[in-house]
Amino acid sequence: MRLTRYTDYAMRVLLYVGAQDDARLSPISEISRAYGISQNHLMKVVNDLVNAGYLESVRGRFGGIRLARPAAEINVGAVVRHTEEGFDLVDCASCIIAPACGLTGALAEALAAFMAVLDGYSLDDLLAKRANFAALFGVPDISKG
Repeated sequence: MRLTRYTDYAMRVLLYVGAQDDARLSPISEISRAYGISQNHLMKVVNDLVNAGYLESVRGRFGGIRLARPAAEINVGAVVRHTEEGFDLVDCASCIIAPACGLTGALAEALAAFMAVLDGYSLDDLLAKRANFAALFGVPDISKG
């Protein structure tokens, strides 16, 4: 299973913003620099996450983004389902042997197990070591508040 770059960027944005103090706004340009990712790519991802209710956006000179709800309420599986267009591991629909092939069922079972694991995690679980994120991003350690 390979997730798209879009999902990767969405999770990176959520992790970055989630590692910050709840009141702090993170500019997209700052996130772009931290990860070395195009700001234009991130703007599309952020806009989608705002529209989906995962992020809150504040416009203006001192604007930025922050989580729209607590990290414990953001389910990783739900984010992946939102950002991925499809989960077809192979193209069974156009295969002539699909009706008799056991691979279709095995892949569906594997995908269900994969998603079940992601469903067991919240963004908060992924941010268990917030201080480490702060050091990696070069921002103050917010856990020593």
